[in-house]
Amino acid sequence: MPEGHTLHRLARLHQRRFAGAPVAVSSPQGRFADSAAAVDGRVLRRTSAWGKHLFHHYSGGGIVHVHLGLYGAFTEWERPAADPLPAPVGQVRMRMVGAAFGSDLRGPTVCEVIDESQVAEVVARLGPDPLRRDADPSWAWARIMKSRRPIGALLMDQTVMAGVGNVYRSELLFRHRIDPYRAGQQITEAEFAAAWTDLVALMKVGLRRGKIIAVFPEHDHGAPSYRPDRPRTYVYRRAGDPCRLCGTTVRTAEMEGRNLFWCPTCQS
Repeated sequence: MPEGHTLHRLARLHQRRFAGAPVAVSSPQGRFADSAAAVDGRVLRRTSAWGKHLFHHYSGGGIVHVHLGLYGAFTEWERPAADPLPAPVGQVRMRMVGAAFGSDLRGPTVCEVIDESQVAEVVARLGPDPLRRDADPSWAWARIMKSRRPIGALLMDQTVMAGVGNVYRSELLFRHRIDPYRAGQQITEAEFAAAWTDLVALMKVGLRRGKIIAVFPEHDHGAPSYRPDRPRTYVYRRAGDPCRLCGTTVRTAEMEGRNLFWCPTCQS
Protein backbone atom coordinates (compact mmCIF):
# COMPACT_ATOMS: atom_id res chain seq x y z
CA MET A 1 0.00 0.00 0.00
CA PRO A 2 1.43 3.43 -0.90
CA GLU A 3 2.53 5.39 2.15
CA GLY A 4 1.84 9.03 2.89
CA HIS A 5 4.71 10.57 0.95
CA THR A 6 3.36 9.01 -2.26
CA LEU A 7 0.02 10.81 -1.91
CA HIS A 8 1.73 14.12 -1.19
CA ARG A 9 3.90 13.65 -4.29
CA LEU A 10 0.78 12.99 -6.35
CA ALA A 11 -0.91 16.08 -4.91
CA ARG A 12 2.09 18.22 -5.89
CA LEU A 13 2.35 16.67 -9.34
CA HIS A 14 -1.35 17.11 -10.13
CA GLN A 15 -1.27 20.66 -8.76
CA ARG A 16 1.60 21.48 -11.09
CA ARG A 17 0.14 19.78 -14.16
CA PHE A 18 -3.60 20.39 -13.91
CA ALA A 19 -4.48 23.16 -11.45
CA GLY A 20 -5.78 26.50 -12.69
CA ALA A 21 -7.38 25.18 -15.86
CA PRO A 22 -10.36 23.05 -16.90
CA VAL A 23 -9.81 19.29 -16.68
CA ALA A 24 -11.66 16.66 -18.68
CA VAL A 25 -12.65 13.95 -16.21
CA SER A 26 -14.11 10.64 -17.36
CA SER A 27 -14.42 7.01 -16.33
CA PRO A 28 -13.43 4.66 -19.18
CA GLN A 29 -14.30 1.73 -16.92
CA GLY A 30 -17.72 3.22 -16.18
CA ARG A 31 -17.80 2.74 -12.39
CA PHE A 32 -17.06 6.42 -11.76
CA ALA A 33 -19.03 7.81 -14.71
CA ASP A 34 -21.80 9.71 -12.90
CA SER A 35 -19.40 11.29 -10.42
CA ALA A 36 -16.90 12.15 -13.17
CA ALA A 37 -19.63 14.03 -15.01
CA ALA A 38 -20.11 16.26 -11.95
CA VAL A 39 -16.57 17.68 -12.25
CA ASP A 40 -15.85 17.16 -15.96
CA GLY A 41 -14.70 20.37 -17.61
CA ARG A 42 -14.40 22.29 -14.36
CA VAL A 43 -11.27 24.12 -13.22
CA LEU A 44 -9.11 22.21 -10.77
CA ARG A 45 -8.55 24.82 -8.08
CA ARG A 46 -6.07 22.95 -5.92
CA THR A 47 -4.99 19.56 -4.65
CA SER A 48 -4.29 18.38 -1.12
CA ALA A 49 -3.35 15.25 0.79
CA TRP A 50 -3.83 14.05 4.34
CA GLY A 51 -2.18 10.75 5.19
CA LYS A 52 -3.13 8.27 2.50
CA HIS A 53 -6.03 10.37 1.18
CA LEU A 54 -5.79 12.57 -1.93
CA PHE A 55 -8.24 15.39 -2.70
CA HIS A 56 -8.80 17.26 -5.99
CA HIS A 57 -10.76 20.46 -5.33
CA TYR A 58 -12.74 21.67 -8.36
CA SER A 59 -14.58 24.90 -9.00
CA GLY A 60 -18.23 24.59 -8.13
CA GLY A 61 -17.49 22.70 -4.92
CA GLY A 62 -16.95 19.14 -6.12
CA ILE A 63 -13.96 17.36 -4.59
CA VAL A 64 -12.60 14.07 -5.92
CA HIS A 65 -11.50 11.91 -2.98
CA VAL A 66 -9.08 9.06 -3.72
CA HIS A 67 -7.68 6.39 -1.43
CA LEU A 68 -5.40 4.05 -3.37
CA GLY A 69 -5.63 1.13 -0.96
CA LEU A 70 -3.49 -1.91 -1.72
CA TYR A 71 -3.77 -1.93 -5.49
CA GLY A 72 -4.59 1.59 -6.65
CA ALA A 73 -2.15 3.55 -8.81
CA PHE A 74 -2.03 6.56 -11.09
CA THR A 75 -0.33 6.38 -14.47
CA GLU A 76 0.85 9.77 -15.67
CA TRP A 77 1.32 10.59 -19.35
CA GLU A 78 2.10 13.54 -21.59
CA ARG A 79 -0.47 14.73 -24.08
CA PRO A 80 0.95 16.53 -27.13
CA ALA A 81 -1.78 18.87 -28.36
CA ALA A 82 -1.86 17.49 -31.90
CA ASP A 83 -1.91 13.81 -30.89
CA PRO A 84 -5.06 11.80 -30.23
CA LEU A 85 -5.62 10.63 -26.67
CA PRO A 86 -4.12 7.21 -25.92
CA ALA A 87 -6.59 4.38 -25.52
CA PRO A 88 -7.15 3.40 -21.88
CA VAL A 89 -5.20 0.33 -20.82
CA GLY A 90 -6.88 -1.94 -18.31
CA GLN A 91 -9.66 -0.93 -15.94
CA VAL A 92 -9.24 2.84 -15.74
CA ARG A 93 -11.55 4.11 -12.99
CA MET A 94 -10.82 7.80 -13.61
CA ARG A 95 -9.08 9.62 -16.43
CA MET A 96 -7.95 13.24 -16.10
CA VAL A 97 -6.94 15.13 -19.24
CA GLY A 98 -5.48 18.63 -19.20
CA ALA A 99 -3.83 20.81 -21.82
CA ALA A 100 -0.53 18.92 -21.88
CA PHE A 101 -0.84 15.98 -19.49
CA GLY A 102 -3.13 13.13 -18.58
CA SER A 103 -3.49 10.76 -15.66
CA ASP A 104 -5.23 7.38 -15.41
CA LEU A 105 -6.31 5.90 -12.08
CA ARG A 106 -6.74 2.15 -11.69
CA GLY A 107 -7.76 -0.04 -8.77
CA PRO A 108 -8.39 2.45 -5.94
CA THR A 109 -10.21 1.51 -2.79
CA VAL A 110 -12.04 4.86 -2.88
CA CYS A 111 -12.77 7.17 -5.81
CA GLU A 112 -15.71 9.47 -5.18
CA VAL A 113 -16.92 13.05 -5.45
CA ILE A 114 -17.66 14.65 -2.08
CA ASP A 115 -18.11 18.15 -0.66
CA GLU A 116 -16.18 20.18 1.91
CA SER A 117 -18.22 18.89 4.85
CA GLN A 118 -17.47 15.32 3.83
CA VAL A 119 -13.77 16.12 3.50
CA ALA A 120 -13.92 17.42 7.06
CA GLU A 121 -15.50 14.14 8.14
CA VAL A 122 -12.69 12.14 6.52
CA VAL A 123 -10.01 14.31 8.10
CA ALA A 124 -11.70 14.17 11.51
CA ARG A 125 -11.11 10.42 11.54
CA LEU A 126 -7.37 10.80 10.90
CA GLY A 127 -4.43 11.48 13.16
CA PRO A 128 -1.79 14.12 12.41
CA ASP A 129 0.08 13.81 9.11
CA PRO A 130 3.85 14.31 9.58
CA LEU A 131 4.08 15.92 6.13
CA ARG A 132 1.54 18.63 6.84
CA ARG A 133 2.62 21.96 8.27
CA ASP A 134 -0.39 21.98 10.58
CA ALA A 135 0.44 18.57 12.09
CA ASP A 136 0.08 18.46 15.88
CA PRO A 137 2.11 15.55 17.29
CA SER A 138 0.68 16.12 20.77
CA TRP A 139 -2.62 14.71 19.50
CA ALA A 140 -0.92 11.42 18.55
CA TRP A 141 1.07 11.35 21.79
CA ALA A 142 -2.12 11.73 23.83
CA ARG A 143 -3.50 8.59 22.18
CA ILE A 144 -0.29 6.58 22.44
CA MET A 145 0.52 7.34 26.08
CA LYS A 146 -2.85 5.97 27.23
CA SER A 147 -2.96 2.86 25.07
CA ARG A 148 -2.17 -0.74 25.97
CA ARG A 149 -1.91 -1.68 22.30
CA PRO A 150 1.61 -2.37 21.00
CA ILE A 151 3.37 0.61 19.48
CA GLY A 152 3.82 -1.38 16.27
CA ALA A 153 0.04 -1.43 15.87
CA LEU A 154 -0.51 2.17 16.98
CA LEU A 155 1.87 3.52 14.34
CA MET A 156 -0.17 1.81 11.62
CA ASP A 157 -3.48 3.10 13.01
CA GLN A 158 -4.42 6.00 10.74
CA THR A 159 -6.60 7.48 13.48
CA VAL A 160 -3.47 7.88 15.60
CA MET A 161 -1.01 8.98 12.93
CA ALA A 162 -1.87 9.44 9.26
CA GLY A 163 0.34 8.31 6.40
CA VAL A 164 2.54 5.76 8.18
CA GLY A 165 2.65 2.37 6.47
CA ASN A 166 4.53 -0.84 7.04
CA VAL A 167 7.91 0.36 5.76
CA TYR A 168 8.00 3.52 7.86
CA ARG A 169 6.66 1.62 10.87
CA SER A 170 9.31 -1.10 10.70
CA GLU A 171 12.25 1.16 9.92
CA LEU A 172 11.35 3.89 12.41
CA LEU A 173 11.07 1.47 15.33
CA PHE A 174 14.40 -0.09 14.40
CA ARG A 175 16.14 3.28 14.13
CA HIS A 176 14.96 4.12 17.65
CA ARG A 177 15.60 0.64 19.10
CA ILE A 178 11.99 0.23 20.18
CA ASP A 179 10.43 -3.22 20.54
CA PRO A 180 7.29 -3.16 18.36
CA TYR A 181 5.45 -5.15 21.06
CA ARG A 182 5.94 -2.50 23.75
CA ALA A 183 2.62 -1.02 24.80
CA GLY A 184 2.01 2.59 23.86
CA GLN A 185 1.79 3.55 27.52
CA GLN A 186 5.35 2.22 28.00
CA ILE A 187 6.78 4.63 25.42
CA THR A 188 8.36 7.67 27.04
CA GLU A 189 7.58 11.18 25.88
CA ALA A 190 11.24 11.66 24.95
CA GLU A 191 11.17 8.52 22.80
CA PHE A 192 8.00 9.67 21.07
CA ALA A 193 9.37 13.17 20.44
CA ALA A 194 12.58 11.79 18.92
CA ALA A 195 10.69 9.29 16.77
CA TRP A 196 8.24 11.95 15.52
CA THR A 197 11.07 14.31 14.57
CA ASP A 198 12.83 11.48 12.76
CA LEU A 199 9.64 10.41 11.00
CA VAL A 200 9.02 13.93 9.69
CA ALA A 201 12.57 14.00 8.29
CA LEU A 202 12.26 10.52 6.74
CA MET A 203 8.94 11.32 5.09
CA LYS A 204 10.30 14.59 3.71
CA VAL A 205 13.08 12.60 2.07
CA GLY A 206 10.47 10.24 0.65
CA LEU A 207 8.46 13.19 -0.63
CA ARG A 208 11.51 14.74 -2.28
CA ARG A 209 13.05 11.59 -3.74
CA GLY A 210 10.00 9.42 -4.32
CA LYS A 211 11.24 6.49 -2.26
CA ILE A 212 11.76 5.59 1.37
CA ILE A 213 15.39 5.87 2.46
CA ALA A 214 15.82 4.81 6.08
CA VAL A 215 19.33 3.29 6.28
CA PHE A 216 22.12 5.56 7.42
CA PRO A 217 24.96 5.86 4.84
CA GLU A 218 27.43 4.07 7.12
CA HIS A 219 25.09 1.04 7.22
CA ASP A 220 24.14 1.12 3.53
CA HIS A 221 26.38 -1.72 2.36
CA GLY A 222 26.59 -5.48 2.39
CA ALA A 223 23.26 -7.27 2.00
CA PRO A 224 21.27 -6.10 -1.01
CA SER A 225 17.80 -4.65 -0.90
CA TYR A 226 14.79 -6.93 -0.68
CA ARG A 227 14.06 -5.95 -4.32
CA PRO A 228 16.43 -4.67 -7.01
CA ASP A 229 14.44 -1.44 -7.48
CA ARG A 230 14.14 -0.61 -3.77
CA PRO A 231 16.61 1.04 -1.38
CA ARG A 232 18.09 -1.04 1.41
CA THR A 233 16.17 -1.41 4.65
CA TYR A 234 17.17 -2.37 8.17
CA VAL A 235 14.41 -4.89 8.80
CA TYR A 236 11.50 -4.44 6.39
CA ARG A 237 11.12 -7.54 4.19
CA ARG A 238 14.41 -8.93 5.56
CA ALA A 239 13.00 -11.77 7.69
CA GLY A 240 15.59 -14.54 8.04
CA ASP A 241 18.49 -12.28 7.08
CA PRO A 242 21.14 -11.06 9.53
CA CYS A 243 20.62 -7.64 11.09
CA ARG A 244 22.83 -5.03 9.46
CA LEU A 245 24.08 -3.89 12.86
CA CYS A 246 24.33 -6.92 15.16
CA GLY A 247 23.97 -9.98 12.91
CA THR A 248 20.92 -11.38 14.73
CA THR A 249 18.34 -12.96 12.46
CA VAL A 250 15.58 -10.50 11.58
CA ARG A 251 12.19 -11.81 12.63
CA THR A 252 8.69 -11.43 11.25
CA ALA A 253 5.22 -11.99 12.67
CA GLU A 254 1.70 -10.85 11.98
CA MET A 255 0.40 -7.93 14.01
CA GLU A 256 -3.23 -6.92 13.54
CA GLY A 257 -3.30 -8.33 10.03
CA ARG A 258 -0.02 -6.87 8.75
CA ASN A 259 3.46 -8.38 8.61
CA LEU A 260 5.84 -6.97 11.20
CA PHE A 261 9.65 -7.02 10.92
CA TRP A 262 12.14 -6.38 13.74
CA CYS A 263 15.52 -7.33 15.20
CA PRO A 264 15.03 -9.05 18.57
CA THR A 265 18.46 -7.91 19.78
CA CYS A 266 18.63 -4.28 18.65
CA GLN A 267 15.00 -3.73 19.61
CA SER A 268 14.95 -5.60 22.90
